[in-house]
Amino acid sequence: MLLAQVSDLHVCAPGRTLGGGVDTPAMAEACVQALLALRPAPQALLLSGDLVDAGGPAEYAHLQRLLQPLPWPLYPVAGNHDERGALREAFGTRMGPHSALMPDFLQYAADLGPLRLLVLDTVVPQRPHGALCARRLAWLDERLREDDRPVLIALHHPPFATGIAHMDAMGLLEGAEALEDLVRRHPRVQALLCGHVHRSIQTRFGGAVASVCPSPAHQIALNLLGQGDDGFTLEPPGFQLHLWHAQRLVSHTVPVGDHGGTRPFA
Repeated sequence: MLLAQVSDLHVCAPGRTLGGGVDTPAMAEACVQALLALRPAPQALLLSGDLVDAGGPAEYAHLQRLLQPLPWPLYPVAGNHDERGALREAFGTRMGPHSALMPDFLQYAADLGPLRLLVLDTVVPQRPHGALCARRLAWLDERLREDDRPVLIALHHPPFATGIAHMDAMGLLEGAEALEDLVRRHPRVQALLCGHVHRSIQTRFGGAVASVCPSPAHQIALNLLGQGDDGFTLEPPGFQLHLWHAQRLVSHTVPVGDHGGTRPFA
């Protein structure tokens, strides 16, 4: 099983760019071309939140046009820049096969061959931080008890502190401890796949790997001083590939853009 993960596209409406002049639609288009060039091709695509920048219908329509060339099942995650109702409507039949969809949240389960994907909704409407209430956590506990396959959990807000203070202040501020306890009690959880921080970051969480995916657009500046906000940086954009191989999950970060291609060793 090969799962691609793209996060934090922040697609704007046609003709607009992100503050500071970042052409996120053009960068999303470049990411789509990079995904299509992969060999072997992924079997599914996880979109881990902040898919558009302001949550409006024109942005979601633009996003769908950009994603149209991709032939694989799409599994969207709601981020704090998304509007969950508009997101659900925009994806409609484009969402991959899924089950156990919660009526009030974009939480659902999906079968990925030997793996099971459980998508969580950490959105707090009109706020940048994330939360997992008792209902959302109870849903996860029920899903973890009903199948014996290895599990991937997807959520937008990382459930751990990254050391980038201004991003941690808008991290998962409710439910992180309860989530870690659930993960610890269910060792079939292989990884938690997150977005939000626009950098490649890894740690341990409840005995599993927790991973943040970089953005195919701008990255958050690496500021570990514990104060201040250095904004964003145009470091190389990227996405991640998660390969289920020899009964373990192996994750790769893939840059987008011209990096010289592949050359033989001299």
